[in-house]
Amino acid sequence: MLEATVPILTTWQNFYVIIGTAAATLTGLTFVAVTLIAQRQSRMPDEANAAFATPTVVHLGAALLIAAIFAAPWQILWNVSLLLGLIGVSGATYIIIITRRLRRQASDPDKYTPVMEDWIWHTVLPFVAYAALFIGAIILPGNASPPLFFIGAATVLLLFIGIHNSWDTVTFIAGNHLPDISESEGKSKSEEQKDTSEVS
Repeated sequence: MLEATVPILTTWQNFYVIIGTAAATLTGLTFVAVTLIAQRQSRMPDEANAAFATPTVVHLGAALLIAAIFAAPWQILWNVSLLLGLIGVSGATYIIIITRRLRRQASDPDKYTPVMEDWIWHTVLPFVAYAALFIGAIILPGNASPPLFFIGAATVLLLFIGIHNSWDTVTFIAGNHLPDISESEGKSKSEEQKDTSEVS
């Protein structure tokens, strides 16, 4: 069994080295962005953070975990199949939870209302990725070659979901919570005029 499985997984190791490196880097950058945003007075509400920001880290973490699994020296495919299947089931279950959070966001007029793009990138595509991962994990022990492409595609999809959602979250917060430049300049000019009038 060792001779039959190790070469198959070895051929994918370079692929998952790239995926793992990208996922780890993006996860670190996401933490940096969230930390910088948290230092400002206007921050994302906890409900929105749980619905939009946290899932991004989860998806990137899942891609990193899959890459770590393929980097391990497995002797049989059943162990790999079991772990990947657990990730797929856990991820799909988590997406159901995220869907409920988004529905609560949509039902509250005081909160941000998710648009179609949000539903696609935060619920539909992640669920497809985790479902493909689960299906690939089930088929993996019987015929390893085709399922590995399913798993690889699901991992890449999770990575791109993380990229899109992290960028979307950061740009949304930057556009809605950072002070407007024109307003800041207006305040500065009014303060200067006030100081000038007081001096005169």
